[in-house]
Amino acid sequence: MDGDSSEVDASHVVKYEYLDHTADVQLHSWGCDLKEAFAQCAMAMYGYMTEIETVEEVMQQVIEVSGEDMLSLLYQFLDECLFLFSCEPFFIAKRIVIQDMDMENFKIRAVGFGEEFDLGKHPQGTEVKAVTYSNMQIHEHDSEASPDGLAHVFVVIDI
Repeated sequence: MDGDSSEVDASHVVKYEYLDHTADVQLHSWGCDLKEAFAQCAMAMYGYMTEIETVEEVMQQVIEVSGEDMLSLLYQFLDECLFLFSCEPFFIAKRIVIQDMDMENFKIRAVGFGEEFDLGKHPQGTEVKAVTYSNMQIHEHDSEASPDGLAHVFVVIDI
């Protein structure tokens, strides 16, 4: 288990961008560690679907996923976030807190804070059909691929 018990709160600081990709969109997120980069990537996906500023924190959704490696863990995490949006209660998060990220056993426990998506309140952005493994990349903050000292995540979403 990750020995750091502190929570990462990706509440209102935007640490992501959208990159052009043929017929799709590539999400690029970053943070001081992978917890923050993963949470920011989920927020980037939600931000593509609506304007996050219009979302209120009136309910919570627990997100628990596991994978076989870090790439599949990222995929499962984002896929579960997309599932929560696509099925009742059509949950859209304003922020996500990853409470535990076990990078040895590839498990995440997180909580999303937000509300039910409502077209009368939330502007409709672009529909995200699926998360993909295409060009998926994870760079830890101390790797050569991350000279700025931050963790970086790249994910292509199918729109």
